[in-house]
Amino acid sequence: MRTTSARDKRTASGQRVLILTAGVGSGHNSAAAAVQQACAARADIAEVQVLDVLQVSSVLYRALLSRGYFVLVEGLPWLVEWGYDISNPPFRRRGPIDPWTRVNASPVVGAIKRFRPTAIVCTHFLPAQLLAALLLRGLIDAKTAVVTTDYDFQGLWLSGAFHKIFVAREEGKVELMALGLPSDRVTATGIPIKKQLSPGPVRDSNKPPMLLISAGATGGDYAVSVVRQTLHMRSAFTVTVVCGHNDALRQRIGALVASAGDRYSVLGFTAEMPQLLQRADLFVGKPGGLSASECMAAGLPMVLVNPIPGQEVRNGDYLMEQGAAVRCNTAATIGWKIDQVLRDPGRLQKMQAAAQRTGRPDAAADVLSELLDGPSRPLVVTRAAQRTILAASENRFVATDLTGPSSLVRLVDQASGSTVALLQEDELPDLQKRYSTPDGDLVLRRGRASLLLRWEQRRLLRALLRGDDALPVRVEGPLAPFRDLHG
Repeated sequence: MRTTSARDKRTASGQRVLILTAGVGSGHNSAAAAVQQACAARADIAEVQVLDVLQVSSVLYRALLSRGYFVLVEGLPWLVEWGYDISNPPFRRRGPIDPWTRVNASPVVGAIKRFRPTAIVCTHFLPAQLLAALLLRGLIDAKTAVVTTDYDFQGLWLSGAFHKIFVAREEGKVELMALGLPSDRVTATGIPIKKQLSPGPVRDSNKPPMLLISAGATGGDYAVSVVRQTLHMRSAFTVTVVCGHNDALRQRIGALVASAGDRYSVLGFTAEMPQLLQRADLFVGKPGGLSASECMAAGLPMVLVNPIPGQEVRNGDYLMEQGAAVRCNTAATIGWKIDQVLRDPGRLQKMQAAAQRTGRPDAAADVLSELLDGPSRPLVVTRAAQRTILAASENRFVATDLTGPSSLVRLVDQASGSTVALLQEDELPDLQKRYSTPDGDLVLRRGRASLLLRWEQRRLLRALLRGDDALPVRVEGPLAPFRDLHG
């Protein structure tokens, strides 16, 4: 998928935004489309392009990453959960991009060079890792954003260089700050979703509640079981079932509910999903990050069924914590579960209010504002600092608990006040020996005995100096994460 939109010639000198995504499921691409829509609302953006990095990779690479994932979800869900857990610790993998991924990334690098972006937004961790490598090699000069697409933060999204990382909720920001990430580089915006350009329909409280059942990306037998269970419900209700592109499933469910008259409406793919979300009273389906965010923005509570182990289970935990969802762990009781919600006076309305409070409909616009108005230099996390962050995560420490040579220190740009690097304390002496000023600060300089510098220091200078010859910075220890966040 590669889409481009441009403004008239009067804005030709404006921002050029490249949005990199990966079509593993629909959520990452939906988030990219939401950011693209938000770009259209800004007068300072001259051109925007969306690129699905899998669409320009080899057929085998694309098949293994996209189709292979759903094969595992269907046949070996325990393996998906294991994979999520094993890749969750931040910076567990610190080495260079593997050769196979590097080869498949070549078309993406070419697209970046041709488009010449001033800002790059990643809605998948694959391009985020690639951009980190390019920043550290000094090959791009664009502000870069990593936009996570689930409510729980997964360490796989954290890379060694970026300008801003956007998480779905405040707890994710607290988690990253506890590990040592500076508050000026982490923002909790919610997950980007497309906004309705016209007012949606208003729910009619005088009509029976409308259930919206989504078959999801994998659909099939489980969706049929859910619909079959609703046939046994005693409450008054209507149902709209969305089967997507699965025409066989649409016909199968249509035959199942044929005897129920006009109580059921069975749809295939529909472009009216935003309107359905606004009109429905209760959503029944999987808690994918984007679908959950769309429901919350519409004030639509959820009945969660068959979540994918890992991220969707954690999404569901958060929604239930907020009071905006209930989960049903077996299709055999889902009709009873929905009945319990509908028959308890005031419960549905309380869940709708909780969903409304949880929704972040302006997330895409907030991502752009924070990125474009934010620091111009990236944050670099050295390999040694990455080891510290990984160890802190595995040992359940927060950054301020760490002491000694492996503790974290920050380099802060004296001109902007933004943190530009995280280092281990024992990396400082060599920098101080070469770049110290009389008052104890540092002035990082290009070309000063560059051949004698360690490889990690050369990467740091390339990423931070860019077109400058020098950068004055001061050294700080990490702030207490909760004080920095709340006070």
